[in-house]
Amino acid sequence: MKVKTLLYKALVRGCEVCGDAVCRMLLRLRLWALGAEFSDIRSTGLPFVRVSSGGRLIIGRHFALHNGAHGNPIGAFNPCTIVVERGATLRIGDNVGISQTALIAAADITIGDNVKLGGGVRVYTTDFHSLDPEVRASAGDRDGRKMAPVTIGANAFVGAFSIILKGVTIGERAVVGAGSVVTRDVPAGEIWGGNPARFIRRVGE
Repeated sequence: MKVKTLLYKALVRGCEVCGDAVCRMLLRLRLWALGAEFSDIRSTGLPFVRVSSGGRLIIGRHFALHNGAHGNPIGAFNPCTIVVERGATLRIGDNVGISQTALIAAADITIGDNVKLGGGVRVYTTDFHSLDPEVRASAGDRDGRKMAPVTIGANAFVGAFSIILKGVTIGERAVVGAGSVVTRDVPAGEIWGGNPARFIRRVGE
């Protein structure tokens, strides 16, 4: 039984390593085709990436992303989703790591160096739909949506399954607790959590 288990694990690991190598190659090809600016990328699995004409995707050095459970078994099984719409810029700094994350840049998203976004984090720069029910029911629904940029400062950490909503700035070294919904700015060096997220304490206290 032990030999069979070891053989099974070896085969699975071999498939994962080969699969990740293929995924990295396909990801780099996809980013090149979309006109993204990038250098070295580490990826488990393959994300969904879409950059509309007139959008910009700029990725710093040592970008790491996990798509699905085998890269980061935290309970989120979906791939990362990276969407940059017309006129928006998604700028990712150096040494950034994301897992099963959605970055939806209808307006600009700026992510600083050394940021970690936990499993299942969502960053939304738009409401997606109009808040007016009559407009929402019409063909002009998307025209009535509100948008605002999001900034996540260097060395910040956003815990798993949190949602960062439009117009929010998260300061440098700030921490957002798992499962939070962030609707307003988080000052540098502070820990926030909850729905809606509120101040808990300063980092290091």
